[in-house]
Amino acid sequence: MKTRLLWKLLLINIVPVIGSIFLIIWLAIDKLAGKYFMALMQKYDVAVDDVHQMFLTSIHYSLFWAGLVALALAFLLSYLLTRRLLKPLSQMTAITSEVAAGNFSLRAEVTSGDEVGQLAAAFNRMADSLQQIEQLRKTMVADVAHELRTPLTNLRGYLEALNDGVMQPTPETLKMLQQENLRLVHLVEDLQQLARADAAKAYLKREPLRLSELVERLLELHRINFQHKQIAVTTEFPTDEPLIQGDREKLLQALQNLLDNACKYTPSGGRVRIAVTPQANEIKVDVQNSGEEIPEQDLPHIFERFFRTDRSRSRHAGGAGIGLAITQELVEAHGGHVGAESEAGTTHVWFVLPY
Repeated sequence: MKTRLLWKLLLINIVPVIGSIFLIIWLAIDKLAGKYFMALMQKYDVAVDDVHQMFLTSIHYSLFWAGLVALALAFLLSYLLTRRLLKPLSQMTAITSEVAAGNFSLRAEVTSGDEVGQLAAAFNRMADSLQQIEQLRKTMVADVAHELRTPLTNLRGYLEALNDGVMQPTPETLKMLQQENLRLVHLVEDLQQLARADAAKAYLKREPLRLSELVERLLELHRINFQHKQIAVTTEFPTDEPLIQGDREKLLQALQNLLDNACKYTPSGGRVRIAVTPQANEIKVDVQNSGEEIPEQDLPHIFERFFRTDRSRSRHAGGAGIGLAITQELVEAHGGHVGAESEAGTTHVWFVLPY
């Protein structure tokens, strides 16, 4: 393919251009230079027949060899320049085969700023995205396996002990088995929600909404949980809040994940504040809670799937680490973005939606 394209470009560039120049010069000598030579011969009273023919033959001979040299030089230069121009295309062809085989580390060399260089740069960006997606896929598979292994191992151990008669089926044992089973159920539900969040952009059922009303609805549902931990909850809503076009159920899910996190990570006697703030063509929902700060190195990763700041991945310190990832997918499906900061004993997690 490379060779065919190279030869096509060479033929397109050389044959018409050099051939046209050669033909024009040949005709110009025959018609113009020949007539001028005959006029000079007649002016000085010189026999023109034999001399004119000798002149044309000499000129044609010189022009023929000069044309061959020019053609060879043009061919060589065009070959080198065209080959250099097509080098990124050749690299992309080879890299595509490597990508198809699962090797995402290769990149095309960007040697110019023209259309071919822009194509190579776009190809490299695509390869970077594919590499990131592949890494996320591998990480997700490993994390799912990790999350499933612990409850399945516990269930297997207890069931084998019960079957062998080593352990008696006491109410405490059955309750423990039920808790492990619920962990599996919750994990599967989280994965289903994450899959639905990934596809949310194609299935949004938009309607006019006020985010403060959604927050108030969820706070009413979570009131018992906050009261159980004696957490003081305050809200700040604008008096002239603009309407947004959004999917009610999906935005409720995004907000619920933020409130669940706030309740989970706020110590007893702490405080939670939810603010809805209109901005320029946007509206921001900020969920603020007191408690232990998120380490600075972890902040850029808290919206990643299965990421938890608890390095031991203890379930006592949180869930599967999918909630914020679901929130990010749902918010971005609405054309918004998410963010977080944590300092001075306070953590802010927010999202911004256009209106």
